[in-house]
Amino acid sequence: MTDKITKLFHIKYPIIQGGMIWVSGYKLASAVSNSGGLGLIGAGSMYPEVLREHIRKCKKATTKPFGVNVPMLYPDLAEIMKIIVDEGVSIVFTSAGNPKTWTAYLQQHNITVVHVVSSAFFALKAQDAGVDAVVAEGFEAGGHNGREETTTLTLLPIVKEKISIPVIAAGGIATGRSMLAAMALGADGVQVGSRFAACLESSAHDNFKQKIIEATEGATQVTLKELAPVRLLKNKFYEDIQELYANNGSKQELQTLLGRARAKLGMFEGNITEGELEIGQVAALIHRIEPAATIIEEMVAEFKKVQQEVAAFDF
Repeated sequence: MTDKITKLFHIKYPIIQGGMIWVSGYKLASAVSNSGGLGLIGAGSMYPEVLREHIRKCKKATTKPFGVNVPMLYPDLAEIMKIIVDEGVSIVFTSAGNPKTWTAYLQQHNITVVHVVSSAFFALKAQDAGVDAVVAEGFEAGGHNGREETTTLTLLPIVKEKISIPVIAAGGIATGRSMLAAMALGADGVQVGSRFAACLESSAHDNFKQKIIEATEGATQVTLKELAPVRLLKNKFYEDIQELYANNGSKQELQTLLGRARAKLGMFEGNITEGELEIGQVAALIHRIEPAATIIEEMVAEFKKVQQEVAAFDF
């Protein structure tokens, strides 16, 4: 299974683990990398020195390539980028900001840069900024979403038509079957978030993992569009948001309800009632808490099996 993505990152399989907040520590990143994919440390929920610690621990846990995911709304962004350079990280995924701001700086230090986009418009902007690849993330994805509300099925071929650099598909991908579908639509690789969030090495709280594997169709919803669209599991916190909407709550009231560290409360500390539980629609297909290595093995095996099944079609 050799393609643009495996060559770009020097990995065995074109499977990238999402760099999710409160979920993607060094244990998960190293486990994915050791299994042939690309593991990402999620810097979005880490203070600078915590990130440094995770990078150093990841280096000890794997000799394989790994990267860091950096949401560019981070308040200590300059310090974060300096740590990434100082610690010799070779791959950075950026999101939630202008890729022009840091791409050249990172590439000057021999770092491969990938930017997450939700539309062809932003994919072109990222390509113009000089990134090495983009992640085209559909509306099915968990966590913060694009305002365009374009699904992966539609987004991928549109982005592929517009740009020449490699495209990684994200949003609704958790199986070998969906991986093959993404590649049929033009993806050069896939990014998997929700399934790895529920895996053994994820730093998510066990309560949150259990809620993921219990999720059924329709269990997630995108909300808080006035602040930043986010897909999360429906729980008491979600119902409180809906009640505020029903009472014509203001943007400020929504911000007050959200407060601070709501995602940490739910995903990391395990308060499944009051916490923000960010996960994708594909949670309805996740039924077991497994090691990262098992997930990758299952995805690759199913990919090859379905590839043969599709090849047997004769029109």
